[in-house]
Amino acid sequence: MIPTPGALELVRSVQTGERSAVDVVADALARIAAGDGTLRAFVEIGAERALADAAAIDARRAAGQPLGPLAGLPIALKDNLLRQGAIAGAGSRMLADFVAPYSATAVARAQSADAVVFGRTNMDEFGMGSSTERSCHGPTRNPWDRTRVPGGSSGGAAAAVAAGFAPLALGSDTGGSIRQPAAFCGVTGLKPTYGRVSRYGLIAYASSLDCVGGIARSAADLALLLDAIAGVDAADPTTLQATAGECRLALGVRTDLKGLTFGVPWELNGPGLDADVLAAIRQTHSRLADLGARLVDVALPHVPHAVPTYYLIATAEASTNLARYDGIRFGLRRDGSGSLESMLTHSRSHGFGDEVQLRILLGTFALRAGWQDQFYGQATRVRTLLRQDFTTAFARCDAILCPTSPVTAFPLGARIDDPLAMYLCDALTVPASLAGLPALSLPCGVGDGDLPVGLQIIGPALREDLLLQVGHVWQQHTDWHRRRPPA
Repeated sequence: MIPTPGALELVRSVQTGERSAVDVVADALARIAAGDGTLRAFVEIGAERALADAAAIDARRAAGQPLGPLAGLPIALKDNLLRQGAIAGAGSRMLADFVAPYSATAVARAQSADAVVFGRTNMDEFGMGSSTERSCHGPTRNPWDRTRVPGGSSGGAAAAVAAGFAPLALGSDTGGSIRQPAAFCGVTGLKPTYGRVSRYGLIAYASSLDCVGGIARSAADLALLLDAIAGVDAADPTTLQATAGECRLALGVRTDLKGLTFGVPWELNGPGLDADVLAAIRQTHSRLADLGARLVDVALPHVPHAVPTYYLIATAEASTNLARYDGIRFGLRRDGSGSLESMLTHSRSHGFGDEVQLRILLGTFALRAGWQDQFYGQATRVRTLLRQDFTTAFARCDAILCPTSPVTAFPLGARIDDPLAMYLCDALTVPASLAGLPALSLPCGVGDGDLPVGLQIIGPALREDLLLQVGHVWQQHTDWHRRRPPA
């Protein structure tokens, strides 16, 4: 097949009438039909509804009505974002039959901008995983090597974009669930500032960490998406006031990186990195310097505590959020031996997978009476110290650089029975999550086996415009984001 065009190119073609929205969506559906049999990026497509939505956009253009900034764009949807009238299963048996009664704010805003939101992409159950192997639908495979994982938990979304099934995908990032699969699949992924995009309609994992973001081929395409979905939402009191439309406009400001200083913390650029990842990152640093950037050493002294801090906070909040799925209020119901306790036990043990049950148990342990302050409370205090580390570092630099993942995509099954090894895949992404900061993952090189390596750029709060601007300059001078997986 001909490589799929980028989002900006597709929007222009629909807005000018060069292509119809129906043609664009039909092309995406054909690509999925031809290529997703082995990847399994999608768990459901919804072709009829997608084509009907596209036809409505074409009818409005034919009538002379203006079209939105995402006109005709097929956008794949992670399985934990609600779309009215469609199943949102979060990769779990517990919600296998749950039909969303309303749409998530991010989904509704994308549709209001005339995107065609379609399909459900595979994910680790309730977002709990780094490989998209923990799904009731089975694993998704990496388009670069079908024996390897695509990352997680938004692995289906990243694989769909990398394979050319969709130019954009909406996903969620709690501790790296957009950035790490973007790195593994050689695409671009953005976790916005916590509160920049509404969480309303996102099936919750850890409420103080969850963010809605996007995956695309380029930073320019992500700027287009973010401007459409970001902003204050009365339904989500954690959303932040920020200037609308600033990211797309910021892209043309720079042609190089002169005047920018990037911090390189040893804590995120040395310990635990595979040799091929480290080599690619060092080459990237050199290329950034060639583009005019200044690189300085900065310190994030509390980063070594980030992974245990994250897993205490995330599992504690998950144990609370998932308590609602009991077979009575929400979720799958399995009758037991006649007692309420038996029914609850059967419903939850059958509805939840092993990893979700493990994290619920860990979170419940951390919140148990008399010990909550020693575990959850202490983790929140370390989180504050980590935020202070970033504030101090940003006094010396504009943004912080590190790999997105310490490893490239690993073989299917290699880590699934070793929770600690899986959790350490998040070591470089959870610091930005704990601090609530925006972070962008860009393809920046290859490791062993020609597998993609991702560069992570972390910025101050609400500086997505800076991150996307830097990413756009990088992608104007490199071709890593233009590479395509083997057919």
